[in-house]
Amino acid sequence: MNGLDFERPIIELEKKIQELKGFISEKKIDLSSEVKRLEEKLERLKEDTYGNLTAWQRVQIARHPQRPYTQDYINMIMSDFIELHGDRSFSDDQAIIGGFAKLDHQRIVVIGHQKGRDTKENLRRNFGCAHPEGYRKALRIMQLAEKFNLPIVIFIDTPGAYPGVGAEERGQAQAIALNLREMISIGVPIIAIIIGEGGSGGALGIGIADKVCVLENAYYSVISPEGCAAILWKDGAKAPEAAQVLKLTAPDLLKMGIIDEIVPEPLGGAHTDQERTGKILKETINKNLQELIVLKKEELLKLRYKKFRVMGVTG
Repeated sequence: MNGLDFERPIIELEKKIQELKGFISEKKIDLSSEVKRLEEKLERLKEDTYGNLTAWQRVQIARHPQRPYTQDYINMIMSDFIELHGDRSFSDDQAIIGGFAKLDHQRIVVIGHQKGRDTKENLRRNFGCAHPEGYRKALRIMQLAEKFNLPIVIFIDTPGAYPGVGAEERGQAQAIALNLREMISIGVPIIAIIIGEGGSGGALGIGIADKVCVLENAYYSVISPEGCAAILWKDGAKAPEAAQVLKLTAPDLLKMGIIDEIVPEPLGGAHTDQERTGKILKETINKNLQELIVLKKEELLKLRYKKFRVMGVTG
């Protein structure tokens, strides 16, 4: 198992337990009481470690290379997925995928950022950093959802929108701004879930929703911790400190009213039990859909508008 730095004591103890079990099997001796003691110690260590994570440690878990991505969740919890391609203007940005699907018996539209599992796929998907054509594709699919009166489920997982020259030349900021304006008035229920990284305008560009949920170890922030550290302290090594002050974790976001719900993950993160995470996520989506689909269009849009207008208002 390849773990994060703060997980090394857990990994070492797991290795010790496996070695002891192998020794018992080979020598045919009874050391079951010792194995049980170590397993109980391991469980306490996991609970203590994952129950007291710092903001930076949650960021590391959110970026774990084995964490489920949008396509994984579509495969796990949905059926009959038909992917739609292209923005009808420039190209098909594979950093964002979307199309029609079924969630149990409910027909929906699903959209999300998609990262790659290896270098070749990451280059093809631009590490989940969308170009303007990706946001235009997402908006085109959302407008189709409105046309056919289908609820929209969005998975957010991006370090940020792609900041390259080509993207700027093709109107990156304008594409994101247009999505913000149009999504506020899309006349069907929208549920957005941050499943990993929720970086800056790249996340917000498909993040205007009636319900915004965040997986327990995901983050949602105006800037990456490294970017913040580079600006404030001219030192990327201060990223852990930046993560703390940015208040980017799910509990902080819920407290500030930025999100509506925290979706629990298995102990250690979504990657440790993808099937269970998918089941929890599906239950969350179904619950929120049932609350939203009964609302009339006028009420839905009024509540969505109010939700975002009151953010940041004090007193």
